[in-house]
Amino acid sequence: MNSSMENESLPPTVKPGILGGHFLQFRRDPIAFFGKLSALGDITTFLMGNQRAFFINNPELIRDVLVTNHPKFHKGRALKRAKRLLGEGLLTSEGDFHLRQRRMMQPAFHRQRIFGYANSMIQYGEKISLEWREGETRDLAKEMMRLTLNIVGDTLFSAKVEEDADAIGKALTTVVELFDYMLLPFSEILEKLPLPQSKRFDKARATLDKIIYDIIEDRRKSGEDRGDLLSMLLLAQDEGDGSTMTDRQVRDEALTLFLAGHETTANALTFSWYLLSQNPEKEKRLHEELDRVFPNGEIPQPEDYSKLKYAEAVIAETMRLFPPAWALGRLAIEDHHLENYLIDKGDLVLMSMYIMHRDQRFWTDAEKFLPERWLHENAIKEAGQKFVYFPFGGGIRRCIGEQFAWMEGVLLLASIGRKWKFDYVGKKPVKLQPMITLRPKEGMPMRLSRR
Repeated sequence: MNSSMENESLPPTVKPGILGGHFLQFRRDPIAFFGKLSALGDITTFLMGNQRAFFINNPELIRDVLVTNHPKFHKGRALKRAKRLLGEGLLTSEGDFHLRQRRMMQPAFHRQRIFGYANSMIQYGEKISLEWREGETRDLAKEMMRLTLNIVGDTLFSAKVEEDADAIGKALTTVVELFDYMLLPFSEILEKLPLPQSKRFDKARATLDKIIYDIIEDRRKSGEDRGDLLSMLLLAQDEGDGSTMTDRQVRDEALTLFLAGHETTANALTFSWYLLSQNPEKEKRLHEELDRVFPNGEIPQPEDYSKLKYAEAVIAETMRLFPPAWALGRLAIEDHHLENYLIDKGDLVLMSMYIMHRDQRFWTDAEKFLPERWLHENAIKEAGQKFVYFPFGGGIRRCIGEQFAWMEGVLLLASIGRKWKFDYVGKKPVKLQPMITLRPKEGMPMRLSRR
């Protein structure tokens, strides 16, 4: 391959800092930084210390990396560093091992099985609704985290984690917040030093390990097949050699799902309540749908999911404006051409759902909250196929729990929304905290009102 022409020039970039290239600009405000890059073209470049990176903001380029040429790429540095917490879970593993694990886990996420999880989603939505009181102010970000944590514990592990929910939630928040620290240059060396951040991270990981290993130990002792993911992991055999998963492998997958399975949906719901509170006419339309589907205040049932078209549109539009997974990266494991540029082996390629989902070339009124844009049939599927909308990623690494997340988000929005409405009482505008996921930086304080 003759790459001399491509190597003569690099894509456009913004002015780097004196030290570390663009690293400090990126850390200060990664969303704003990507926004500046996107204004320069569909493919731009920047330096993270001595790591060369490319930012792509074009649907065809994104499809090229995630689908067409996915074998040329592995997960980026962020998820490599996440192995310190998640081990070789589905989110961080690569190659044949990743395909083996995904194949073993897939049955737990078949549509019919997810439909069976719906009762738990509704039950916990009802439970949290009964705990609230008229006129009180609650941090809906914390409330949604607690809610979805209980659901993932119950549906995927048949484990009542309510008594451990605060400890798990605190530990997960600690590791998510410290993840930024783990991405610092030389963090591989820093984490071996007795620094406060390293100690806090290790303590949080130990808390999570104890809770999850206890669940695994109890299940192994009982030998009971409860038909949940944990049972499947413990009983699954490799098609090739007949081997089963070790406790460590089960732990890695369980912890990955604890994190990914509650954090993303909680954030989507949190921002949904916020956007509805800021758009009364959209909130009114949601309430009209809920009153039509549940005219006498009935508790939602799993089969109601297909009737809640506007609730689904609210979730879809929220994930467009505030995608829980706001960016993703791929590391080139061999040379690859994008447009007229050469991506060298070892280069990082980044893309941002947040930036693409607000690109005015592909979205009418891109900055407005318009759930109606999703109401025509197959709108979500069509946007995903075009790669202008990819809140769950794409290609063979697309989120295995996508259908679980859709059902959970819609049913919880319906279950809670038919009883309560929320008024945002925090500072405006909402400050964002783009870490592993996109969180509101200062929580989401909301005043509760009964409908």
